[in-house]
Amino acid sequence: MKKHNFSAGPSILPQEVFDKAAQAVVNFNDSGLSLLEISHRSKDFVAIMDDARALVLELMGLTGKGYQAIFLGGGASLEFARIPYNLLKEGGKAAYLDTGVWAAGAIKEAKLFGETVVVASSKAENYNHIPKNFTVPADADYFHCTSNNTIFGTQMQQFPNVEVPLVCDMSSDIFSRQLDFSKFGIIYAGAQKNMGPAGATLIVIKEELLGKTGRTIPSMLDYKQHIEKESMYNTPPVFAVYTSYLTLQWLKNNGGIEGAEKKNNAKAELLYNEIDRNPLFVGTAKTEDRSKMNVCFLLKDEVHTEQFDKLWKAAGISGLPGHRSAGGYRASIYNAMPIESVQVLVNVMQELERNI
Repeated sequence: MKKHNFSAGPSILPQEVFDKAAQAVVNFNDSGLSLLEISHRSKDFVAIMDDARALVLELMGLTGKGYQAIFLGGGASLEFARIPYNLLKEGGKAAYLDTGVWAAGAIKEAKLFGETVVVASSKAENYNHIPKNFTVPADADYFHCTSNNTIFGTQMQQFPNVEVPLVCDMSSDIFSRQLDFSKFGIIYAGAQKNMGPAGATLIVIKEELLGKTGRTIPSMLDYKQHIEKESMYNTPPVFAVYTSYLTLQWLKNNGGIEGAEKKNNAKAELLYNEIDRNPLFVGTAKTEDRSKMNVCFLLKDEVHTEQFDKLWKAAGISGLPGHRSAGGYRASIYNAMPIESVQVLVNVMQELERNI
């Protein structure tokens, strides 16, 4: 039976990426060696790293605009500390928008480095919306936001025009929609939700922002060091970078970010329309802030839980339960999720309605 993977991460990837990555694990570039055992300094892998970094900038429309793309380890959670280390001046101030668990994690780390102002928060409403009409201090060293919140299913539909560098954690919606990426000073994302397997983190940096904090930064936490060494300051996560590169190639070959956005809009519309139509279900996020990557919903009456769970499992659906802290259900419909799989879930929801 075909599996329909709605997991929030590690998550679905294109089948052709799985096939090529699997072959590389056995025999990379007809070298007779596995990708897992070749030197990261080898000509073949250096070319992969260079091409992957260039492809990121190409897809975002940032080539030749003063940006660098680097692939590092440590996950997006390490960037929670690396961001203030590299941008928050001694005696300076950082501004943050609190829209969920991961945003709160970033705020916690920033407070270790200096004054951290939370300009707005939706925590009191269980993060069911994105705060609006907040003011970012003009004297802040940067403003940090999280574009998409996997646990609560909210997404920033617009980004504020700010006078300070705009920093964004795009871990769960990177490459899913067209944006003016030149508005951002730093974009970062863990690969494992919409780009590749766990183990790699992509950081896109406007290079002119670095080196202004007055801090002495440990080499492994210094973006300038990683840019200078072209993501090779230490041994990179080779397999995760290679698989991310394959995914970026797949994205480019299938209409780029524009093509992905059209498909993502169609998938989200199909599923949200069913949630709103079906009397058994209700969405958890405010309508204007609904995520097009992570669709969170509840049964209006939990008495139907056992029956619904049996139906979706029988249909080959996997990864549907919501985050342990939120409950309910969460359908993650990342770039590689085909609309046919979303239709399977919709069919199951309609079947439950017929059987009640």
